[in-house]
Amino acid sequence: MQAADLGIVPEGERRQSPVDLFLIFAGANIVATTLQTGAALVPAFSIRSAFVLVLVGSLGGALLVALLSPIGPRLGVPSVVAARAALGFRGAATVALLLFVSNFAWIAINNVIAASACARLLGGPATEGAWAFGLGLLATAIAAGGPRAVGLADRIAVPLLVVVGLLLTVACFRLPGDVFAAPGDGSLPWPRGLDVVVGYQVSWLLMFADYSRYTASARKGAVAVFCGLGLTSLWFMPLGFATARAARSSEPGAMLAAVGLGASGALLLTLATLTTNFVNLYLSALAWKSLVPHSSDRLSLWSIGLVGAALSLFQRAWLDRYADFMLVLGALLVPVGGILLSHFFLLSAPVDAEELYDRHGRYGLGAAFPLAAAAAWGLGAATFFAAGPIGGTVPSLVVSVAVHALLARRAATASAQR
Repeated sequence: MQAADLGIVPEGERRQSPVDLFLIFAGANIVATTLQTGAALVPAFSIRSAFVLVLVGSLGGALLVALLSPIGPRLGVPSVVAARAALGFRGAATVALLLFVSNFAWIAINNVIAASACARLLGGPATEGAWAFGLGLLATAIAAGGPRAVGLADRIAVPLLVVVGLLLTVACFRLPGDVFAAPGDGSLPWPRGLDVVVGYQVSWLLMFADYSRYTASARKGAVAVFCGLGLTSLWFMPLGFATARAARSSEPGAMLAAVGLGASGALLLTLATLTTNFVNLYLSALAWKSLVPHSSDRLSLWSIGLVGAALSLFQRAWLDRYADFMLVLGALLVPVGGILLSHFFLLSAPVDAEELYDRHGRYGLGAAFPLAAAAAWGLGAATFFAAGPIGGTVPSLVVSVAVHALLARRAATASAQR
């Protein structure tokens, strides 16, 4: 089976090692957008404040994804299917649509970041659109070649990513001290900066079970997911902050040029674009198949990749509104995490994996979007924005968990009394 497969992974086939699971999440997070998240904290914060934000936000966001990852080994189903237990078919379809649409943006953002550095080396700013579109086509062509093609590309790309990442680390340590001496200008409040970092981490929320379902041990899998996301963010986000400080700009090509990594920096961003877009393309195809079960894998991948590549042509808009995009994702995804935590762990609701595929059963299309989930999602998202001055992440999570647990228990009690 493959990650884009919607079926149940039999218990006997859950043989993926925690190390492999760690590498999947680490490889997916050693990417240009992790650097860009750190850059989004410039010029608002001082070096000390930014590092505290990265520490708290990276580990907190990674913890939420890791807490949900045991659902994979427990049920053996992908995330969009597991979500049906708490959200029903209709609610899970909404989540799948959110994943599908947001991945267009992620694909475009990755293409634009890499194109910025590549155009500095060859062709100039006028060629950024061509670079972005071309990189999008290349990632799609490799992904359409199937797991073997992706595996061969990753075996070359991931080790090179680590090497170039180390070069970038050394370059940042060599920056003069005055680069880091300036205070932040306060243009982004500290709590909102935390929401930006957490929003990036929880963007991985919708793949909480997609890869962990191949691992037998829920505990070891959770540790692997936490370390894979947390450690790589603690490495790459500060690098993004440091290079943006040196360049006095969050434009990727300028950031890398400021630390003397023109060609090797462009290689880093190009490889990172390919490896992370492999994941984005497969997850989008999985989400689409959950909505249209009989769709063609290859046609889905190519249509998704082409749309993402076309959106890459709007280069500056993606980078200029990057922090806003993280906040919107946080508002939409943190409550989903709260609902799933409430359903699977706080309420410990029993789930039959086979029932999750019955379109006419208890979770099926004939069932309404559960009131508990709908209310928790809506109120959690509203809380995220309303609590902006103090940070929306924790209040949103608390509200979504509490509302779902309360209403779900009431619904269960009422049902038992009938």
